[in-house]
Amino acid sequence: MKMKRFLSLLPIALCVPGVTGTPAAAQSDYPTRPVRIVHGFTPGGISDVLARAIGAKLTESLGQQVPVDPRPGAGTTIASDHIAKSAGDGYTLFLQDITTHAINASLYRRLPYDSVRDFTPVTLIAASPLMLLIHPSLPVTSVKDLIGLAKKRPDEISHGSSGNGTIVHLAAEMLKSMADIRMVHVPYKGSPQAVAALLGGEVAVSFATLPPALPMVAAGKLRALGVTTPQRTGAAPDVPTMKEAGLKDFELVLYTGILGPRGLPRPVVDRLNAAFGKAVQLPDVQKIYAKVGAVPITSTPDEFAAHIRSEMTKLGKLVQISGARID
Repeated sequence: MKMKRFLSLLPIALCVPGVTGTPAAAQSDYPTRPVRIVHGFTPGGISDVLARAIGAKLTESLGQQVPVDPRPGAGTTIASDHIAKSAGDGYTLFLQDITTHAINASLYRRLPYDSVRDFTPVTLIAASPLMLLIHPSLPVTSVKDLIGLAKKRPDEISHGSSGNGTIVHLAAEMLKSMADIRMVHVPYKGSPQAVAALLGGEVAVSFATLPPALPMVAAGKLRALGVTTPQRTGAAPDVPTMKEAGLKDFELVLYTGILGPRGLPRPVVDRLNAAFGKAVQLPDVQKIYAKVGAVPITSTPDEFAAHIRSEMTKLGKLVQISGARID
């Protein structure tokens, strides 16, 4: 679906950072060789799955191989830096998400690149929720109950995360700030460890992406209280949104988009925007999206540029509230 139908309407940027005015005729033969999609996440994760599903379809539409190149590490900054230093010729693209730009721009004291200036927005391609989970031993069945219990027992309920400053951590900080409650944060080395800690009862509360959450909820090992998107997810239609659960301003969409390096020519941006937009609407791609709880979305490059700036401001405030910083 179009970005405007899923996300809040954002102001449209007057220009796209990094896009050059190269004449279209100069790019009429693009692409003439393989186009890599780089991402900063581990193979097999939701970003890797989406990249490979779309890459296969781009191979058909672009007439060139579109390999996926995972470069995990350092909170996605290794992959981001690689893209920032790549040639702006359209042959190296970046599958990014809310971590790579909206969070890292505030979380890291110093980055070897500029999160806006050194990248060229192409399009948004996916949006997905986090799910608020609790261990079944916690005597609550709703977000309202959880808030009430936390007010009665300040600093007694623990919430796990995949690490300081991660989206899972910041979602919990948003909950605590909006509900005016205090819970104890317990960071782990990654999402698998955080989910395992919740399953084992080491912590009582955690947010999580849908792939690891849904099987545990279906098996009755964890209880779902809400999702963070403005609409319910088709993967768990009975779980209310955080807004429906009583926090009317709670909205946290995990967006995924495609960027190029700085200086990507506008004709190439337009060609890629159309190709990605077509790919995410294909039925077999949408089936893969549904399995990981993602919704296909599209945007213009200008909308994506404005969205990145908006999310950097929003998530920057949460980073500040959390107190998380990485040197």
